[in-house]
Amino acid sequence: MTHAQQHDDELRSAARHFGRRRFLTVTGAAAALAFAVGLPAAGAASAAELNPGRVTENPFTLGVASGDPLPGSVLLWTRLAPRPYEADGGLPRSRVTVHWELAHDERFTRTARRGRVTAHPEFQHSVHVEIDHLDHDRVYFYRFRVGDWISPVGRTRTAPAPGARISGLTLAAVSCQAYHDGYFTAYGHLAREDVDVVFHLGDYLYEYAVNATGGARAYTDRRLPAVFDRETITLEDYRLRYALYKSDPDLQAAHAAHPFVVTWDDHETENNYAGGTPENGVPPEEFLLRRAAAYRAYWENQPLRRPQQPEGADMRLYRRLRFGRLAQFDVLDTRQYRSDQAYGDGWQVPGPESEDPRRTMIGATQERWLLDGWRDSRALWNVLPQQVVLAERRNAPTADFKLSMDSWDGYPASRQRVLDGAAAAGVENLMVLTGDVHVGYGLDIKADHRDPGSRTLGTEIVATSIASGKDGADRPANYDALTRANPHMRFFNGRRGYVTVTLGRDGARADFRTVSAVTTPGAPVATAGSFVTEVGDPGLKPA
Repeated sequence: MTHAQQHDDELRSAARHFGRRRFLTVTGAAAALAFAVGLPAAGAASAAELNPGRVTENPFTLGVASGDPLPGSVLLWTRLAPRPYEADGGLPRSRVTVHWELAHDERFTRTARRGRVTAHPEFQHSVHVEIDHLDHDRVYFYRFRVGDWISPVGRTRTAPAPGARISGLTLAAVSCQAYHDGYFTAYGHLAREDVDVVFHLGDYLYEYAVNATGGARAYTDRRLPAVFDRETITLEDYRLRYALYKSDPDLQAAHAAHPFVVTWDDHETENNYAGGTPENGVPPEEFLLRRAAAYRAYWENQPLRRPQQPEGADMRLYRRLRFGRLAQFDVLDTRQYRSDQAYGDGWQVPGPESEDPRRTMIGATQERWLLDGWRDSRALWNVLPQQVVLAERRNAPTADFKLSMDSWDGYPASRQRVLDGAAAAGVENLMVLTGDVHVGYGLDIKADHRDPGSRTLGTEIVATSIASGKDGADRPANYDALTRANPHMRFFNGRRGYVTVTLGRDGARADFRTVSAVTTPGAPVATAGSFVTEVGDPGLKPA
């Protein structure tokens, strides 16, 4: 089968998927490729294999990564791109053999496993290597090789055995890294932190244009190509945008230092989209093509396992990870299945439309999966990594307060079903990890947020942005209004950074780590606030 014939088959397959929906000439050719997401058997047959000796430039410009640690198993990622700012990454449309190595030590004197994998052009020469039958709860080091080129060394780990009674676990939570808003300085500091795993809670990239000087980075010694100075629409656009973001040295350092567990929010596709509904009034078929392209590029550029491989415009990103008997992590997707935002989105006075019991944030199937998982959980801590603020968040201490229709406040019936399900399952130590809002919050989750004396059901740790919002401030302009309106808000800081959380047998500690600036590189990191919550006694207290 020729490449042209394969492309025609992909278009026909996509057309069948959408029935009578029309394809737009602007996005059809590139985005239709997002529907051919199975293993590229036909592509493998038609694409020749590249002699590694012909790779004359470093193919590992986008670094290495690992993700989703399981008991006795690691997932390794890289993507070959000698010229990352070119549409083809600087490689011909050929298969490339990539050798990988896993070792017990950073110098690779004690090899644990080695093998090889094919990087297919259909997946932009990305590779996802799943290695099983390893030791439980063990740190490993890894690297890749193409010809004479050797990648940077990455550090990863396996999860403890099921049922293992481990004494502690330290995680980091990050979110929202708008390249054009500043440097990823916080990632450089996170790379040096002693954490077991990093949870990325969404907005890994932004669809907005990045000008030649890198926006707020204000480059004077380099110029970015014009391909970035436009909004991402096509599969090529999204692939190139990931190349720009992943070329950042601080982001590469964090990925090399720690395994990541990723989930998306909106900007990986389009601002504030809801399920199949775009932010702007474009035809549904056009948006679903765009969503398919975005999901395809997300899979190609993230350390994800096979069950997360997309199918057309759909991708099951919600999943469950366990660290022995200490913690169960139920990673949510609050974008793909949600009802459209009430009252046209934004901050609105709540009412019958937002409070409609039929509205959902996560969809019926994901909701059942979550509640069933809690019923079966034997973990001490049940942690919910997800995207948007779950606790109520009034904008003013007045009777005519408004709520964000894009957060769980716009879906209160869905929130109540989730919290009722946690209570019915006997979840006593619930912790929610959140991103999205470009500030750090520490929140108590209340049975009735409008009654400060009501029972505390859990804690919510909101990680500020890596760069989005530029430098920020310790006390944003709405600090007094929000803290007065929300007595369950125990912490509020508007600088950039990340949060580390240590889970133990008796309690947990959260440290909000911030940098003083992101519009200039090299800012130091400091701890803006530290809080603890005790096992069996939810709620945040100053450490």
